Amino acid sequence: MQPYLQLASLRLATTIPIAPRIYNANLLAASGAAMASIAYIALLGAALAAVVALLLWAYRWSHQRSNGRLPPGSLGLPFIGETLQFFAPNPSCDLSPFVKERIKRYGSIFKTSVVGRPVVVSADPEMNYYVFQQEGKLFESWYPDTFTEIFGRDNVGSLHGFMYKYLKTLVLRLYGQENLKAVLLSETDAACRRSLASWAAQPSVELKEGISTMIFDLTANKLIGYDPSKASQRNLRKNFTAFIRGLISFPVNIPGTAYHECMEGRKNAMKVLRSTMKERMADPERPCEDFFDYVIQELRREKPLLTETIALDLMFVLLFASFETTALALTIGVKLLTENPKVVDALREEHEAIIRNRKDPDSGVTWAEYKSMTFTSQVIMEIVRLANIVPGIFRKALQDVEIKGYTIPAGWGIMVCPPAVHLNPEIYEDPLAFNPWRWQGKPEITGGTKHFMAFGGGLRFCVGTDLSKVLMATFIHCLVTKYSWRTVKGGNIVRTPGLSFPDGFHIQLFPKN
Repeated sequence: MQPYLQLASLRLATTIPIAPRIYNANLLAASGAAMASIAYIALLGAALAAVVALLLWAYRWSHQRSNGRLPPGSLGLPFIGETLQFFAPNPSCDLSPFVKERIKRYGSIFKTSVVGRPVVVSADPEMNYYVFQQEGKLFESWYPDTFTEIFGRDNVGSLHGFMYKYLKTLVLRLYGQENLKAVLLSETDAACRRSLASWAAQPSVELKEGISTMIFDLTANKLIGYDPSKASQRNLRKNFTAFIRGLISFPVNIPGTAYHECMEGRKNAMKVLRSTMKERMADPERPCEDFFDYVIQELRREKPLLTETIALDLMFVLLFASFETTALALTIGVKLLTENPKVVDALREEHEAIIRNRKDPDSGVTWAEYKSMTFTSQVIMEIVRLANIVPGIFRKALQDVEIKGYTIPAGWGIMVCPPAVHLNPEIYEDPLAFNPWRWQGKPEITGGTKHFMAFGGGLRFCVGTDLSKVLMATFIHCLVTKYSWRTVKGGNIVRTPGLSFPDGFHIQLFPKN
């Protein structure tokens, strides 16, 4: 057949001059079709290989290898995991649907994946306590990479061993009981009096913003000598407000997102801190006037333990932690008091008795008076139990850990879930009810326990716990003895999973005669 075609083509060539071009065109067309087919097959093969690789990756992701039995649960989609469900809004004080649904399905210990990392979530009091007690042995403090970017690679939560203990001792110079008695109690009392008097002169006040400003002005002054009238520090509070708005948000760093606003707030706040450090390092004769000056002194030692990066990240975390968590707790506390007038009556009875026993009714709160506020202490415990400001406390397994019949692989994260304990009906009767009397007759909690961990637990029990309690007690004292109040608007809460008041909480204050 082939010789015949060659002969036919030759005969055509002798009679029709244009035929070679047609023949060549046909060959080119056939060749092009063949090449297109090969390319299509190659592309299809590559696509199939990619799909197979993706399926294998997804299978390996969802079927993690372990030397033992993993907790039940799902790791969700590769990389994304169950992050979207974790950040889903929850408009109540109740346990988030994310945790509640998984406890119902899998039990109090389950696996999930948040922002690309496999995590074991524990709502089990015994396991939580064990994790806290084994820090530095089987577990260490850990937070997802996005949190580390927010607070800095060398923030105090990411440091371990001797360095963490050293920083904790340093911070207790400011927030320890000795300084609370000597300095901070009277300054806190004065700040509460000034702020409440100022708010009473206004038609209404957005309480969360007002309390945040009050506490920030107080604590930032003790930390860095904060003065809002200084040009260099004027926008510092604004930067932290931007930082907080996106703190616990979906980690997408694109302009317009809450997370991007958070990162910009951090960057601008760090500029202020770096500038302050540079200015003070250049002035060796400057006396110690605030906590930052003590930190600078540590940096000037012949063989300092601190680095400038650790020092800056420490100051940033302290500025944030010193005001935001307490402001949120106090705001939801006033909301709960507004809804429970019986509790307000009992508080007034306790605090008016304190005033009657004073020589001067207008004098400030003393340490003895503060320690005598038994019912107030119960109210504070109940507020922080229901507020659940911290939705999760993270640790990382340093080795394979066998616990409760499960294996937590080395390198996996563990999220201790305080709200799941604080709202457990087997531990707290009618857990969503605001009932300070449930704490009556119980010893004062000075550290994390199996059933109460609002301030953390183990080695990392919050160093600002005493300051937070003093702030809340003095604020309540001044509020119930000098004012009555009513809600103007707002007060709705949303957890994503952090607590916020999307429409604010506006109240009007009325001075008492």
